[in-house]
Amino acid sequence: MKNKKNVIIILVILVVTNVVTFSLSNYMTVNVNDKVIIPSSEYKILKEVYEGNKKVALVRETIDELYLREVDEEALLDGQLKGMVNALNDPYSVYMTKDEYESFNAETEGEYGGIGIIVTPGDDNLITVVSPIEDTPAEKAGIQTGDKIIRVDGKEFFAENMDEAVKIMRGEPNTKVTLTILRKNKSEETSTFDVELTRKIIKLVSVKSSILENQIGYIRITSFDMNTADDFKKQLNEIEGKGVKGLIIDLRNNPGGLLDVCAEIADQLLDKKVIVYTQDKYGNKEYLYSDSNMTKLPIVLLVNEGSASASEILAGAIKDYQRGTIVGTTTFGKGVVQRLKDLPDGSGLKITVSEYFTPNGTNIHGIGIKPDVEIELNEGAKDIGPDYLDQDNQLQKAIEVLESKIEE
Repeated sequence: MKNKKNVIIILVILVVTNVVTFSLSNYMTVNVNDKVIIPSSEYKILKEVYEGNKKVALVRETIDELYLREVDEEALLDGQLKGMVNALNDPYSVYMTKDEYESFNAETEGEYGGIGIIVTPGDDNLITVVSPIEDTPAEKAGIQTGDKIIRVDGKEFFAENMDEAVKIMRGEPNTKVTLTILRKNKSEETSTFDVELTRKIIKLVSVKSSILENQIGYIRITSFDMNTADDFKKQLNEIEGKGVKGLIIDLRNNPGGLLDVCAEIADQLLDKKVIVYTQDKYGNKEYLYSDSNMTKLPIVLLVNEGSASASEILAGAIKDYQRGTIVGTTTFGKGVVQRLKDLPDGSGLKITVSEYFTPNGTNIHGIGIKPDVEIELNEGAKDIGPDYLDQDNQLQKAIEVLESKIEE
């Protein structure tokens, strides 16, 4: 134990020494009688780095000497890294262990074992449902956007350890998991209940299309993953080839996904325009443009409070250019962009690097996109889409709006 402690202290000293050496090599600009003069502001930074690392070494030494139980070295390191990222107080930035990172990447690739639910850390430090995925155990069990998951298999979880909760919710097909849900109704009254779900292989079929009455095309996009753009182009071409007169794109309960995939879909809907631009903390801006290869069909977009991120980028561009009409309820309001960083041991970092703006310069983070035509889904509706058209009043309204455009 003593040897281990000494190794840790030596490593910390080496880190501090390297930091100081590196810093001095960058700040040594003035020499007076062979003495290095360091600006007071830089000296303060170096001193804080040294004091901070000394504190880390002291805490670790205390753990080694006094903590009652054995320490899992890997878990301790992961905890330090998670704590560092959590201290940013940004629910979208997260350190992921190797297992967590593999699971995260599997989701964007389109298939994994689990219950089919998209969650995000809430401002109330509770795990918040963005949306259930269509035709999955979560959707069939009635889990809704805005539900809070407070326990998984009886263990309490908060937003700060959401990744651990997600890891438990995923697993081998045909095994069971129980979620404890906290739900608030429209009267702000809350209820708590358990839902038992059976895990399945979740295959993300992210694009579905059909042709409604009066030659209206309908395409539903449930996420923006690796295959979504190609599937969208294929199905758009198919329904255009059958002579549809207008297009409804359904983005309800679509939590977003890959930004470049969203841009490829926007290419099909806009002529040569800015789709979105991002801005980092240095003020640097990056623009995404569509080309001129667009469909000429009139468009209506369906959105709701479960439409987030890439869904909002697409809806924002359509709205700003008045390319189509937005129907439904105000979207989720996620206006920041994350970048993935692969780490050498297979773990990964997802970190917020910029915020995005719609073409008109609007950042919708925490606000969402307000539809042109606002309409709440009927409270008694069992589901949404063409198979539930008699109950889906939002889709009914979208059809009505599109028919009026076709007649113009």
